[in-house]
Amino acid sequence: MNLQSLITDNIAELLVKVIEFTQTRQKILTENINNIHSPDFAPRDLAVDEFSDLLNHAIDEHVRSQRLVLRDTNNIKFGAAGSFEVKPSVDKYAKELLEENRNEYLELQINKLSENSLNQRVAAELLRQKQGVISIFE
Repeated sequence: MNLQSLITDNIAELLVKVIEFTQTRQKILTENINNIHSPDFAPRDLAVDEFSDLLNHAIDEHVRSQRLVLRDTNNIKFGAAGSFEVKPSVDKYAKELLEENRNEYLELQINKLSENSLNQRVAAELLRQKQGVISIFE
């Protein structure tokens, strides 16, 4: 489903960004689990705090001026027609944990997946309520 087609206003655009971000992060975290036995594998993640700060600033601007301003950061770049790109980076803590204790590493990745899934579901539900009944995950 083309998520960009669901954008009707600034808030819907932010919710779509959250859904797209969490979908990308889910793929990366799943790769982190699937590659646990690959030699020289370095687990990656997205800059969640950076994305959160970016959205907080955008919401503040929206409240002040009723306009949405999304600024590029080191790891997040916005493009034409509402597109954006997120750059994953090596998760140094997870890499150390993978080398030291695989069970704790797996637990970390599963916890990140759970948190990410919750964020995605909340954003999808808010968008669904805003837009009427739709299915984001078809």
